[in-house]
Amino acid sequence: MQKSLLFPIAFLSGLVMCLLAATGFAGETGAHVKGRADTPTMESSASACAQNADNTFCWMSPDIGQAWASGYTGSGVSITIVDDFRSSDMVDGDLGRGPQRQRHGEWVFEEAGMVAPGANMFRNAYIQEAPIALHDGLNVINLSYSYPEPVSRSPLEQSIVDAARAGNAVVAKSAGNDGIRMGTVNSKGDADYLAVSLFGTPSTIFVGALDHNGTPENKASLASYSNYAGSNPQVQNQFLTVGVEGDKTGLFGTSHGVPVISGYSAILGNKFPSATPTQIANQLLDTARTDTLVNYNAATYGRGEASLSRALAPDWIR
Repeated sequence: MQKSLLFPIAFLSGLVMCLLAATGFAGETGAHVKGRADTPTMESSASACAQNADNTFCWMSPDIGQAWASGYTGSGVSITIVDDFRSSDMVDGDLGRGPQRQRHGEWVFEEAGMVAPGANMFRNAYIQEAPIALHDGLNVINLSYSYPEPVSRSPLEQSIVDAARAGNAVVAKSAGNDGIRMGTVNSKGDADYLAVSLFGTPSTIFVGALDHNGTPENKASLASYSNYAGSNPQVQNQFLTVGVEGDKTGLFGTSHGVPVISGYSAILGNKFPSATPTQIANQLLDTARTDTLVNYNAATYGRGEASLSRALAPDWIR
């Protein structure tokens, strides 16, 4: 059983660090095989990521600081990161707290916790095949990896899909890093069955990566590696994009867009504590911006670029 991290590549001071995902078999043997991460070629000089006056960091949208200033930090919401927390594969990066070398899951965990510092954070190593555990209150499940086998073979992935179908958790899922339409087979002959199984589920958001946080004055494009929504209206309706500023952090990939959306979901759940996971997901999708994107079209960008400020604007959501 093979799981693949959706983490294309990280650079620090021009040094290329390719991350290959470790993935485990169910059972007690501890055996594992290597998954394959997508690794497009790109140049970067991950410079020091300065902290801003509002305590946000260089890779964050200004909307995050505005949310914190209004008292919304994700309090009362649980974010579970399902990822690699056990392999020996490490990558260098800097989210603004100084250069570090961490596992893929540790980076994703840190990013989500930085966006929503008030959230209750949980780790779930995907080598463990037990069903996902949900917690009291709003649950957000962060999936920054692919699964190239039918989900019915895994109690963990099947339980996540079941939770998404029932609308029991906001499920934020990486779109993938092959530069192809979601749901199609990549150049290695792999398809992401986890993504396909989540098509049409009411509380799932697929996350594509932009080359930076867009503004009307400085529009963003879909990152060259990012998968796109394609012509399926169902997928377009669930697809959001977010800036992944790897030139500042050394961390590229749709993997690193997902924890931003997970954090946004927690912040919304903080403001709207009675909202359901489906309402939270729909609020982010329905308030996405298109005026910050180069040549916006739904087949590329889905609903558009996530806008936390627009999602938080109303007094209530439905």
